[in-house]
Amino acid sequence: MQLVDQRNIEKRILFYLSKMYSQNIKKGHDYFEANKCIAILFTDFDVKRLKNIEKYMTKWNFREEEYYDSILTDSLEIYIIELPKVKKYSEGKKLDTWVNFIIKSGDIDMSTVEEPLKKAKKVLEEISQDEHERYLADLREKYVLDQNNLVRTGYDCGFEQGIKEGIEQGSKKQLVEIAKEMKRKNYTNEEIEKITKLSKEEIEKL
Repeated sequence: MQLVDQRNIEKRILFYLSKMYSQNIKKGHDYFEANKCIAILFTDFDVKRLKNIEKYMTKWNFREEEYYDSILTDSLEIYIIELPKVKKYSEGKKLDTWVNFIIKSGDIDMSTVEEPLKKAKKVLEEISQDEHERYLADLREKYVLDQNNLVRTGYDCGFEQGIKEGIEQGSKKQLVEIAKEMKRKNYTNEEIEKITKLSKEEIEKL
């Protein structure tokens, strides 16, 4: 899930997909043993490059430039779901139900949904618990990369109130978004404070 548009979403998703793919090849094993990797990106903003595409989910893979039907490999796929487009382009299909489940999983009355969604909710809760420490580590890495990017974009594009102030505002905004995401996943305020360096008062107000 990407909440803030930092103008580098294409490179960001490629970085995480390539990392996922490389990590699924164990040391000493052959390339043929690599599993297929699928990246699903939810954005809380319209992706600029996709503004003329009239659907909320797009699928991407490696194709030949002129022969569009020729796919180099199906081992890597990227799905991008733009949340601002969901309401406009929903067609009453099963995909709409699943997307809304992902968006509002914490607010859905599970007694009213179909059995597959109930199972998905249970799996989601189990994954959240099992990968608690891994998620914290990923957040740390993501935060460091985001800060580097904020410095670059702040310098290249400029901010009305000056580069320094712009970087500080951007950094704080990113920290707040990370804190909100961690709160939704039921992390303690102490864990959030450790990762984001926000004060206890700021975290309690979220």
